[in-house]
Amino acid sequence: MYVCLVCNGMEVIKRNCTHCDNKMVDEGRVINQFDDYAPYMDDETTKLVDGDIYSKHKHLCLHLLKCSTCDYYLQAAVEEKYIT
Repeated sequence: MYVCLVCNGMEVIKRNCTHCDNKMVDEGRVINQFDDYAPYMDDETTKLVDGDIYSKHKHLCLHLLKCSTCDYYLQAAVEEKYIT
C-alpha cells in the first residue's frame, strides 16, 4: 500500500514562499479543499480529480501550501512511499 508520509504525520513539508521567502504552511491535501466530505472519500478516486492527471499512476499526493506572510498559495507534490 502507498501512503503519504506528510498526511500521516511522519514527515513535514518545509518550503519557503517564492514571492517573499517566508515559511509556508501545509494546508493539507489539495482535494480536501474542494468539499467538506472530500477527506472521507477514497484516496485513489480523489486522485482522478486533484488537478494532476499523473498523480494516481506516479503515487503523488498533492498538498496546498500557504505563505503565512503574503497569503501566496502553492501546490507541492509529495511522493508516496510503499509500506508493506
